[in-house]
Amino acid sequence: MPLRLAWLILLLTLIPLKDSGAISAQSQYDHARQLFVRGDLEGSQQEAQRGYERYRTNNPRWASEFLLLKAQSQLQRGMYGDVLRTLSDNDFKPGSADSVIRSQTIEGIALFRQQQLPMAEQKLARARELCKASAFASCGEVLRARGIFAGERGDIPQARELFLATHLFAEAHHDVYLDASAELNLGWAALQVDHFDEALDWLRSATRMSGEIGAENLKEKCSGSLGWAYYQLGDDDRALEQFLAAENAAARAGSPREQLKRLSDAGYVYRDRSDWPRAMECYRQALLLAQQLDSKGDIENALEDMAQISAVRGNLKEAGAFIDQVTPMETAGGERISPNLMLTKGELAAEMHRDAEAEADDRSVWNDPAALTTIRLDAGSELAGLYEAQGRTAAAEQMYRSTLNVYESARETLKKEEAQLPFGANATEIYDDYIHLLIQHGRTGAALDAADESRGWTLEQGLDADRGKRALARATLDPRRIAQSANATLLFYWLGDEQSYLWAITPQRVAMFTLPTRQQIAAHVQGYSNAILKLEDPLATRNPDGKWLYQTLIAPANGIIRPDKPVILLADGVLSEVNFETLIVPGPSPGQDQNSGAASHYLVDDLTIVSAPSLAMLGASKTARDQGSAMLLLGDPVSPSPDFPSLPLFAYEMTRIESHFEKNRLSVVAGREATPAAYLSSHPSQYSYIHFVSHAIANSTDPLDSAIVLSSSRADDSSFKLYARDIIRQPIDAQLVTISACYGSGTRLYAGEGLVGLSWAFLRAGAERVVGALWEVSDSSTPRLMDSFYGSIALGNSPEASLRTAKLTLLHSAGRFRLPFYWAVFQMYDRE
Repeated sequence: MPLRLAWLILLLTLIPLKDSGAISAQSQYDHARQLFVRGDLEGSQQEAQRGYERYRTNNPRWASEFLLLKAQSQLQRGMYGDVLRTLSDNDFKPGSADSVIRSQTIEGIALFRQQQLPMAEQKLARARELCKASAFASCGEVLRARGIFAGERGDIPQARELFLATHLFAEAHHDVYLDASAELNLGWAALQVDHFDEALDWLRSATRMSGEIGAENLKEKCSGSLGWAYYQLGDDDRALEQFLAAENAAARAGSPREQLKRLSDAGYVYRDRSDWPRAMECYRQALLLAQQLDSKGDIENALEDMAQISAVRGNLKEAGAFIDQVTPMETAGGERISPNLMLTKGELAAEMHRDAEAEADDRSVWNDPAALTTIRLDAGSELAGLYEAQGRTAAAEQMYRSTLNVYESARETLKKEEAQLPFGANATEIYDDYIHLLIQHGRTGAALDAADESRGWTLEQGLDADRGKRALARATLDPRRIAQSANATLLFYWLGDEQSYLWAITPQRVAMFTLPTRQQIAAHVQGYSNAILKLEDPLATRNPDGKWLYQTLIAPANGIIRPDKPVILLADGVLSEVNFETLIVPGPSPGQDQNSGAASHYLVDDLTIVSAPSLAMLGASKTARDQGSAMLLLGDPVSPSPDFPSLPLFAYEMTRIESHFEKNRLSVVAGREATPAAYLSSHPSQYSYIHFVSHAIANSTDPLDSAIVLSSSRADDSSFKLYARDIIRQPIDAQLVTISACYGSGTRLYAGEGLVGLSWAFLRAGAERVVGALWEVSDSSTPRLMDSFYGSIALGNSPEASLRTAKLTLLHSAGRFRLPFYWAVFQMYDRE
């Protein structure tokens, strides 16, 4: 072969090699980038390293791009020292202005996280200058980095403005990943100023976008931030679920910084539950990860948290050592120590009886407008407790009131039920301590006012028409007048950590009784509930929990309760989960021969009992109602799935209820027509009675996702669910709503609100009374009970008396329906 031809062939073979190499580099880079977006940060870093090694000698531009992606992955993992080493590599030579902007931004954030603030600002300033020349795609990250810097400095308004600018930039450049990141940051900014509704909206939107593009790393961060929002709102269960899920996702993705953040967050939940060992273990793991990353800010946070746990547990020497270690770190740059650390210092000083120092530290946090509301509430509570321990009763009372005013102001900013419902947990301990202080000094009336102040706030917010009347009733609370207006005895309970209390209220007097602690009462409630759900016969077994609950909760007020008048219960906490009618009274019932030798009977034999949310709501002047008897009867749906089968007795129950109403006053929606849309479009406000016969779902995680199961209106999987959140948006004016379905009362307790589920939703929509189930209903006994219930109403008896009559019919029958599981499942809730 001639030499010239050989060279030509060699040249021709070399040309495509060059092109395919470029294509291969792009493909490998895209793969590494996709790993990054999907959240596999460790995999992305490793793939970027392989790309760099492959092209470092023959393609410096691609080598630099791979190094830049490697640094970005390291940054997301919290490996800030490694980021700086990667970008200082001699082979790193960014080949475009866009790459320079990206490198300066990444390096600036890494320096900022290492608290090298002047150098960090210089890097970001250079990136900003380059962005003035043209709107490079990477300039959105510069805006976001500036927002991060502003937020970490405490300038939340500036941070929010920059994150909004990032959001708009991302939308204009169709950068979904950047947009999701910006919305995540906007959610964080909203949380810093206690704008919880706004935060939830941003974070849910960011979660949705992250899921659409498969950005698991961002989705995990959204999960953690949502957890923090729930935590600040007082929803510990939901927060812990989010934190643990985010921590596991971060561990799988190889993101140690996100992992340590979520470990710390989970530690806060365990701390609030007094689970000190788990809390400390979370903080120790977080500290270890922070030290491995050489992340100074995270090291400080972990040491602060460990100091607080040590102080609470009484390990004062250990707490002091942690504080001594972290204080110089926080003040090294001339910065003030954080409110969280200052609060811990105050707690430690109080434990060591250095009262002046404790007061100064707590007062510093209390007066800090930048401190989170929850931290200020802790500071106010600590100050009040300090004054109380010093015997400064007036100062303690004033501090408790000031702290509760801060809580109430924060609560007023919440507009959505999902944020309102759990927020009461933030004040439970404060109210408990305040009420205990008032009672210790003989101010039982003021203590009752304070206890009622904590009740039913979210329920009230939805009843706009009567809100002014209820506010007036709360401001001029007169318990005896309320009892007289209700023609009933009122039993108001408060469950506390040190003591619990019962106020028995009649038109003639108010008497207060001291009860055992919340924990003691809860144990007996749990034991008795378990016995009932296991179909036990408590009378036959002489159940000790049922007897104890009667002796503890009812017997103290026996001299006040009038059997010929209804009893209205204003329950607290776990007492909302027990039907008081099942409590075991010693001796024969009033209808039995007193010489019969009967050892005991149920309280339902003695009293008519209903539940109410608060004294203020009972005290609001009742709105005149049309006393008509129009009934909307909706149920017996077509089964939407095998999980919710049609039951023959659905139709039978509806037939029996129909028989008690005039045809021209009855609207029946059944079968395929019984859909959620049919209820919502039926103008339900025109009915005095509304009755559902169907299955139901109680959602304990989000009670507003509880639903009545009806017929499907379309192929949509969820079109058969009448959600609680939709119920509250449809105003009604019914005298009575009955949910003849399982768990209509709900399964989730909220501080100050009680059980929240479908019954609560109908009260919130405007119903005067609601009948709901505390547990699973029996499809065999329920039609019989409902037939008797409406038969009694048709005779002119009140709904509460009629429900008691129906229960007594089952109780005194010869078969299995005499067990509480069957007759006690339904409870009546009355808001007026």
